[in-house]
Amino acid sequence: RCWGLLLLALIAAAAGLAQRPVGRDMSNKLAPFVTSPLSVVEKMLEAAELKSGEVVYDLGSGDGRVLITAAQKYAVRGVGIEISEPLVRATNERLRRLNLANRVKIINEDLMKVDLSPADVVIIYLETKSNELLRPNLEKYLRSGARVVSHDFAVKGWKPARVERIEAFNRPHTIYVYEMPQRAN
Repeated sequence: RCWGLLLLALIAAAAGLAQRPVGRDMSNKLAPFVTSPLSVVEKMLEAAELKSGEVVYDLGSGDGRVLITAAQKYAVRGVGIEISEPLVRATNERLRRLNLANRVKIINEDLMKVDLSPADVVIIYLETKSNELLRPNLEKYLRSGARVVSHDFAVKGWKPARVERIEAFNRPHTIYVYEMPQRAN
């Protein structure tokens, strides 16, 4: 019986290693992959006050549901930044099937290394500490009036323009909307 449990543990450990991208340093992963309920996605996009033609970046885009919904409902262009190669491949394939590949692309990259200057809106669902690490990049790249929408975790040191709340899957979700201020010359 002990050998059976040991064998199961070894198989599980090997499976976990097999799923990790080969040669990819995962120490820079800023949040676990947790999907946002569709009702929360819709509320985040509504709170962002998206306008047709805007560019939306989703940092840690996961399965692409935020950008797919944004492109379909608001006619925006989107860029997803995702560290998981399998999620990037699967989401880009889904975008092709939905005929959205000309408006939305998912890039396999570390979100801390991405130039965010084209973004009108940045969507994040990262932990508080990760938001703190990301904040200097947001301040560096985003122009005045750009919006940052954060699911559940505030950006410390910033005052939200709006805070929305929604109930989904038997728990409350908080949506923080920040607007980038005018830059001092």
